[in-house]
Amino acid sequence: MENSDVYFAKLPISQGPSRLKILKDLLKSSGLNKINFENKYVAIKMHFGEPGNLSFIRANYVKVLADEIKELGGKPFITDCNTLYVGGRKNALDHLDSANLNGFNLYTTGCQTIIADGLKGSDEILVPVKNGKHFKTAAIGRAIMDADIIISLTHFKGHESTGFGGTLKNIGMGCGSRAGKMQMHATSKPIINEEECIGCGSCSRICAHDAPTKLENKKYRINDDKCVGCGRCIAVCPKNAIKPQWDSANDDLNERIAEYTSAVIDGRPNFHISLVIDVSPDCDCHAENGLAIVPDVGFLASFDPIALDQACVDLVNKAPSVPTSLIGNTCNEDSHDKFHKAHPDTSWEVSVKHGEEIGLGSRKYNLIQIN
Repeated sequence: MENSDVYFAKLPISQGPSRLKILKDLLKSSGLNKINFENKYVAIKMHFGEPGNLSFIRANYVKVLADEIKELGGKPFITDCNTLYVGGRKNALDHLDSANLNGFNLYTTGCQTIIADGLKGSDEILVPVKNGKHFKTAAIGRAIMDADIIISLTHFKGHESTGFGGTLKNIGMGCGSRAGKMQMHATSKPIINEEECIGCGSCSRICAHDAPTKLENKKYRINDDKCVGCGRCIAVCPKNAIKPQWDSANDDLNERIAEYTSAVIDGRPNFHISLVIDVSPDCDCHAENGLAIVPDVGFLASFDPIALDQACVDLVNKAPSVPTSLIGNTCNEDSHDKFHKAHPDTSWEVSVKHGEEIGLGSRKYNLIQIN
């Protein structure tokens, strides 16, 4: 497989061009204009950040991208799917509130916000997965699949389950509906905490398979034999008493994310941007964020999501560690793996390796610095 081109804009150490101008120059240099945007719906897949987290991408960067797409004739919107876990992005209304709280709206980004899998995370399309080891189909948020073009805008950081959170994580996990996230994260079904259950029956009314069973104490329990793992009951429980069982091994999770990414981008124009700044040790899904493990590195872009993730990892591993961060004064040899240092039980390499095996892209790349 041939090397893929990955474009890199290094950030100035002292005074220099605005970071917004650097991002705009990267978009123009990396070939975004090779895509025909004219009158096309363009999904900008991103992460709005859990309320309380402050390491997510600022809206200013989003506006640079949205404005560039509009100049090329496209109709952009920013989007994400609802979360499987309980938090500030569990349903579309809370999700939009969280996006607004973190600064994402029409005026700051220059485009509208759409929660791709609908109010309760159930508005999905089953999409074929080519060469899938784990899946034949993937449950993807409908608005994302309705778009003509998919652009990922990713905050590159660490992740406690996958090693790092990059383009594959942003697209694969992020574009999955609630049922899709259940497929990736868990091999078993949701469970009800009977101490927290108030017996309201919301789970029973939403379930199409009669899986929630009423007990003698008026509370509910999920019948695994009937449950199909769609996760819709999680969204409607008013007391957050229903939760998934996080029992998927990290290596399996990384492979499943790669397969979901393939389903999302296959057969239509796609392009990917990663901002390697505020490289926190954990995901932006947390309501807090740790100190960055390395100084800000720069912005990268590519048509190849595998090459992009690999290049981002390589640049972070070559950067000096922040001594007061989670990884401390680790050695700074090129071969040192900072993400494994932060989360020893993870193996990030599984995701890019499996992605390459199923034809998503190449781990070999040409790093082209534009400044």
